Amino acid sequence: MVVQLVLIHYHFRPGGVRRVIEMAIPHIARAVNGTSVLIASGEAPDAVWLRHFRELLTPLPVRVLVCPAFSYVSEQSATPLEIQGKIRAAMQEIFDTAGSRNALVWAHNLGLGRNLLLTSEVVKACESRQTLLIAHHHDWWLDNRWQRWEEMRRSGFRTLDAVAKTVFPTGKRVIHVAINHEDASILQRHFSGRTHWIPNPSEPPSSPTPERIRSASSWLRERLKTDAPVWLIPCRLLRRKNIAEALLLARWLRPEAWLVTTGAVSSADEVAYGQKLERTARREGWPLRLGILADNERDKPSVPELLAASEAILLTSIQEGFGLPNLEAVAAARPLIARRLSNVAPDLAEFGFKFPQTYDEVLVAPDLFNWEAEAQRQKEIFQIWIRQLPRACQRWATPPTLTASRETPHPVPFSRLTLTAQLEVLCTPPTESWKSCARLNPFLPTWKRRAAEARLKVAKWPPAASKWLAGSTYGARFAEIVGSHAPEGTVSSGKAAQEEFIRSRLDPAHQFPLLWRSNS
Repeated sequence: MVVQLVLIHYHFRPGGVRRVIEMAIPHIARAVNGTSVLIASGEAPDAVWLRHFRELLTPLPVRVLVCPAFSYVSEQSATPLEIQGKIRAAMQEIFDTAGSRNALVWAHNLGLGRNLLLTSEVVKACESRQTLLIAHHHDWWLDNRWQRWEEMRRSGFRTLDAVAKTVFPTGKRVIHVAINHEDASILQRHFSGRTHWIPNPSEPPSSPTPERIRSASSWLRERLKTDAPVWLIPCRLLRRKNIAEALLLARWLRPEAWLVTTGAVSSADEVAYGQKLERTARREGWPLRLGILADNERDKPSVPELLAASEAILLTSIQEGFGLPNLEAVAAARPLIARRLSNVAPDLAEFGFKFPQTYDEVLVAPDLFNWEAEAQRQKEIFQIWIRQLPRACQRWATPPTLTASRETPHPVPFSRLTLTAQLEVLCTPPTESWKSCARLNPFLPTWKRRAAEARLKVAKWPPAASKWLAGSTYGARFAEIVGSHAPEGTVSSGKAAQEEFIRSRLDPAHQFPLLWRSNS
């Protein structure tokens, strides 16, 4: 097998998808005897990252094709017909460069729905040229991203059937790859023989040198103007990261610590959330720094260096596809405090990881926020949100807890509040809110004692994890999938697959008011 690899993604901004690509591509290139790599994206990768990427692939040549029409549709002003034409021309250029007989297209997050015109044209181009397409699914449009529905309709995909045929193509040259068992199991039921599970690659601990860690610590002190300990969230500023919950935990468990996120807002949908959080933090004097790596400094530390320089790592996300930060915290030998997610925790356990500080929910007392106002707010936002859903799906959605319950105010999960109510809880002095909530969360007093003594526990890298997560394993598995592709695999329909995903995502367990509206 000798191939030219074509990587397609909306963008190469910092984040989990880019990290997976850079970790996996050297191993994939070796495993499939790659002769070259072509990056096709809506915007040029930043120069520092691209230089690093080329070094990883030396001596293979790396070309970059930038076509703005590959970007999110919401960030473009052209008409759908114009966007489609530009994408089609770019796909022609890609295959003129890479050829079609020995090309392999590795396309990321087509099912996110940010540009269905791109998804459609990629599938058509690969099918017409008999080129194998690896559709790598990290996230889905139907996973609490219902604002995409109207956007997709404006792009010309006016029915659920039309979206399903695009996001879940049944062509013989398409292989669907999922990053967790939960998604893979649904896909497998509808695309038997053409669906595979490949967990994201992650390497065993390889800590930065002591000199680099000291340099990162010094850099943090300069930026924060303090010697206070740092609790780090390695993420971009997204609502699903549930940043306010991390701030609540930090203020309770380690009041003197600064909470820091690596990335800033990188999507227009998240601007209102980021501004409201930052504005309140500044007004209240909370030790919070958002997007510390956002500035274009030449000598800023890497994420692994910041992880190693931090006292603890937090991951309070309410929605993730894999949970790579969990593994990055282990690799950095730093203690982790993280939510257990139903689609992530089982896979991590299968790899052999045992995380000593994980939790399902943080309960808060109802007197810490205005219960009646929050119930009314959720009711109103829910009604707005449900109207965003395709009409056929609206009957599957369940009202939020606060509006469905007729009980008197009672403790509720912090994650199930709007940002407005979350900030009300945070505005209560932490000593007072701790008194109200410590007994509701019996695991927290133990963690508080550990944090005060800098003795939060660190998870170990299990020997068995390498067989699942090593880069060489990833490359070998990728090559095996490509080499054993069976066009005759059993396929039901994209429509059936999409409906099963939608029904599962509209289950009450997956409903969070934070995700219903960009400004809650």
